[in-house]
Amino acid sequence: MTCEACRTIPPVISQGYEPKGEYNIIAGLNTYKTGNLSSTTAIIDIYDIFGISPQTIQGADLLAARLNTLVLVPDFFKGKGAQHDWYPMDTEDKTKAMMGFFREYAQFEPNVGVLKNALEEYKVAFPAVEKWGIFGLCWGGKVTALSSGEGTPFVASGQVHPGLMDKADAEKITIPHIVLASKDEPADVVQQYTEIIGQNGTGGLVETYEKMWHGWMGARADLDGEESVKEYRRGYEQLAAFFEQHFK
Repeated sequence: MTCEACRTIPPVISQGYEPKGEYNIIAGLNTYKTGNLSSTTAIIDIYDIFGISPQTIQGADLLAARLNTLVLVPDFFKGKGAQHDWYPMDTEDKTKAMMGFFREYAQFEPNVGVLKNALEEYKVAFPAVEKWGIFGLCWGGKVTALSSGEGTPFVASGQVHPGLMDKADAEKITIPHIVLASKDEPADVVQQYTEIIGQNGTGGLVETYEKMWHGWMGARADLDGEESVKEYRRGYEQLAAFFEQHFK
């Protein structure tokens, strides 16, 4: 599905990155679209709790270039992602701010519904797409897992440094699924995912990036560090290889 010239992810830019795509309002969501607008495949990229960030947008562009596919990043939070200075939630004000944000913007089940409606609009906006994939970072990983069960419209899905991992979510997944965990996710639940994905017959893989922290491929990515940028790049290459395999 890609030419040989497209098979290498472009260099990662640490500062002053210029996005390759553009934003449009689709299904009531400000949606970043990048890549091949006539592609027969597309990936929905669900960001982490901090919303749209330069690191997340660059990751979307890397996937689009590597796969010659369409990648969409919808803004579920309407420009009001969580603030970095709310972490750690070690004061009453920080906790109150985070809880208020979750109640208003980040509840999981309602956003699964928002995603479902958005996909129907995306299908109309991009009629050439025949196969849809999806992955999520942190918060987006949970939304993705909840959208990967029976009757899912996606052919493959994934989670990167997943938030609120739950064995029950893994047990309901019915499509090939990839998990790229950091050292900060609960090892016991990561192991449960490994066992379930290995036995459910749908395919997929689980890998832990032992030296990386929760958020190394999203808004908390450090694109100035030699090792962290190497692992950021490797993670997106691994996602690309996974989706390429299941888009065939």
